[in-house]
Amino acid sequence: MYLCASKFYLMKLSEFKYYLPQELIALHPTEERDEARMMVLNRKTKTIEHKLFKDIIDYFDEGDLFVMNNTRVFPALMFGEKEQTRAQIRVFLLRELDEESRLWDVLVDPARKIRIGNKLSFTEDDSLVAEVIDNTTSRGRTLRFLFDGDHDAFKKKLMEIGTTPLPNDIQRLRDIEPNDEFDYQTIYATEEGAVVAPAAGFHFSRFLLSKMEIKGIERTYITLHAGLSNFNDIDVEDLSKHKPDSERMIIRAEVADKINETKKAGHKVAVVGTTTMKALESSVYDSGMVKTTEMNGKEDMWTNKFIYPPYRFKVANAMITNFHAPQSSMLMMVSAFGGYDFVMKAYKEAVAEKYRFLTYGDAMLII
Repeated sequence: MYLCASKFYLMKLSEFKYYLPQELIALHPTEERDEARMMVLNRKTKTIEHKLFKDIIDYFDEGDLFVMNNTRVFPALMFGEKEQTRAQIRVFLLRELDEESRLWDVLVDPARKIRIGNKLSFTEDDSLVAEVIDNTTSRGRTLRFLFDGDHDAFKKKLMEIGTTPLPNDIQRLRDIEPNDEFDYQTIYATEEGAVVAPAAGFHFSRFLLSKMEIKGIERTYITLHAGLSNFNDIDVEDLSKHKPDSERMIIRAEVADKINETKKAGHKVAVVGTTTMKALESSVYDSGMVKTTEMNGKEDMWTNKFIYPPYRFKVANAMITNFHAPQSSMLMMVSAFGGYDFVMKAYKEAVAEKYRFLTYGDAMLII
């Protein structure tokens, strides 16, 4: 609901439409990560500035804290052949369900050709084969992989065969290239498990991180293994009825302490990306203090939090993000943080100024 003219108003999916010319979809990142353009939105003054991402350092001071998502994308996209017919099948690995039995949750395309009992081969010598044992959704399947080797050798084989899972917005316009293996990762990615990269972090170069350290700007890391739900179409006009998939997240005790100490000291907390924001808002007290996920003998938790206007954010003073697709859940979160009218006005200006959009595109800083 959106509070407007003294009454509650239910925001609709259609209100997040805008015209995005295809030529503004970035097919490659900028040559230097921190040379991307950056639009700066000031929520207090309702002003917009046009900068480069490397200028972000000018908006923060000693003691301020950047919170980043250190998830690492694994090569989740595989191509196999259906036994007997040799039909080409595209398989997107989502997550491992059971290590011992090598069960995986996957998406297949074309799904109409894949039924329970079918076998898929991923190598010419049939050293890696998978059997379909369950249907989960219209495109979803559960596969049991058959491989002669221990789990480490099996995972190594998957890494060898798999390729970078670029979003379909890019794959529709170009093929996956060797450089994507590097480009489609943040430079601080360490915790493997995502099939979607936290793209807001792409803009940080090692040189920029060094400059931030020299200025006394600190950083810390959460982990949220982003899934395809971030790019799935929302198919309900009433946003309160949208139910995204759950994603695994970790906030270490020392990370929560660092964020809370920064807030108590009166310094700014800058959140890098929608996945980081989702994690923090999924594990926070009403007071604004962040909770660790390391509780009751567990290190992690799962979240399917969906943020759209209006929403009261409890942790961040600033947000770094990219320019997102029309009617996407990411655009809705950004609109909630920056203010719906202000953000949509900024997107209209970004189109006019020919900013680069989506995964490999330019950045937005909301302060």
